[in-house]
Amino acid sequence: MGGLTEAKLRELAGERSFERGLGYVDEVSGIEFGDGWIRASVRGTQRYEVELALGGRRRPTGTCDCPYGQEGNFCKHLVALGLTVIAQNADLPRLRESARARSRSLDTWLSGLSRDELLSVVGEEIAEDRQLRRRLELRAASARGDLAGVRSRVRDLLDIGPFAQYGYVEYGDARAYADQARQAASAVRSLTASGRSVDAMTLAREAIGLLAGVVENVDDSDGWLGQIGTSLADTHHDACRAAHPDPEDLAHWLVTHALDDAADLTDIDPLDYEDLLGERGMITLRQFAVEAWKANRTGWAEKHLMQRLARSGRDVDTVIAVYVADLAPNGHTHFLIARELDTAGRPAEALEWAERGIRGTEDLATVDTTLVDDLADRYTKASRLADAVTLRRDHFVACRSLLTYQQLRAAARAAGCWPPEREQALDLLRVDAGGKGAQRGPVLVDALLDDKDIDAAWQAATSSGAHDGQWLTLTDLARPTRPADALAVYLRLAARLTHETGNHAYEQLVSLLLSVRDCHHRLGTPDDFTTYVTDLRAAQKRKRNLMRLMEEHGL
Repeated sequence: MGGLTEAKLRELAGERSFERGLGYVDEVSGIEFGDGWIRASVRGTQRYEVELALGGRRRPTGTCDCPYGQEGNFCKHLVALGLTVIAQNADLPRLRESARARSRSLDTWLSGLSRDELLSVVGEEIAEDRQLRRRLELRAASARGDLAGVRSRVRDLLDIGPFAQYGYVEYGDARAYADQARQAASAVRSLTASGRSVDAMTLAREAIGLLAGVVENVDDSDGWLGQIGTSLADTHHDACRAAHPDPEDLAHWLVTHALDDAADLTDIDPLDYEDLLGERGMITLRQFAVEAWKANRTGWAEKHLMQRLARSGRDVDTVIAVYVADLAPNGHTHFLIARELDTAGRPAEALEWAERGIRGTEDLATVDTTLVDDLADRYTKASRLADAVTLRRDHFVACRSLLTYQQLRAAARAAGCWPPEREQALDLLRVDAGGKGAQRGPVLVDALLDDKDIDAAWQAATSSGAHDGQWLTLTDLARPTRPADALAVYLRLAARLTHETGNHAYEQLVSLLLSVRDCHHRLGTPDDFTTYVTDLRAAQKRKRNLMRLMEEHGL
């Protein structure tokens, strides 16, 4: 049995897939035994076809058409089949021999039929099995060299009509449609194998267009159509390699496709065809790309294609020209241009573009902070510390936050001018604190806390107000030196929490009570704390989880 054991299955699938596979053993049906392989159906989200290959001394392998299995993984459905096979280990030789006997019997019977009898059997099967009929029709058309016939059948196979309700293929029918579409892709691929690569190339392009035209009307949650699109893209590439199409015609199609919605379905990269296009084709490809971009300079697909081609040719000026045609008002595009110039070894121009991005931004409060950070770093590396301070100061003035304050502080300390810069910055934050204040409390308090200036932070919070979170941080820091002031804040915060329920609120309250106890300890008034906790327990006694938490912490 190819060394198939539960331990081997666990090794092949991994712990998670193995454990999940245990729950699918009862969903295995239709087991077929062959010489070295075992096939079955396993019902999961839908019915999947699985196959185990048991090759003597070789490592067992398996395939499954579920999404996880399609990625090459040994999935839970394969585990379920493997466990079923292990359970039938004693009967496996008999089952295999029975399968061989059935196969020999079928071959003998078919060989004994006359031509007319065989045609009659095939006709009956075709009448019963629509999929078989379509596969045979495709093979017949291909064998006859009937391009029109193959094209017609491919169109039929890619038509969503038989599967769609109100023009949309629901998830439950998507698998069946994908199976049919996969037959179309296989038929196109077979043309190259039979020496008809030009026809394969033509039909692959048509099939890609047809599939792209319906993909938005199919619930492709499992990604089947994406896989078929990739298969058609590979078929097209292989056909082109065999057919040697006209380079200019190929270049035109590649550009048209790259700018079409179908590009997302196939992910075809025009540069993958560079060896087929040759010098003439690449020149044409770039010409078509430039024309398309000039017609729509802000189009994402056009810009992406232009940048891709320009980078491949190390044409940084063209890349920059594409960016310049659609500059973002917040300076982000300037940052991208500067990065391209850095890569090209042109740092002076990169600096110029970064500065231009800052100058061109009407409101520094909306500027891309990546650009600010980038330019400040450039100034620092160039020992232009005063310029770095000016940049950080201007950004802080426009966008007064703890982060911009910290960035200004770092730049000013590096330049040796932090004390005067700090006073100017704090003056602005004091003006802000005198207004309505930020939702999370005045930035002034946060800045002073970040400076470790506890007394100034306390004064600012007292005079201008502060958010509860700021008060808690401030009080925790001030408790060793101002226990009485800290106690008043803790009691106020605790009083609010006594009106809330839920474990999170209880945990916060217990943390505050521990701080209250520490304050009383520092003040030498432990009896006052005992009285406070006794009264609190009496008032909150119905909150059992709170009582339990208090007991755990000795409160």
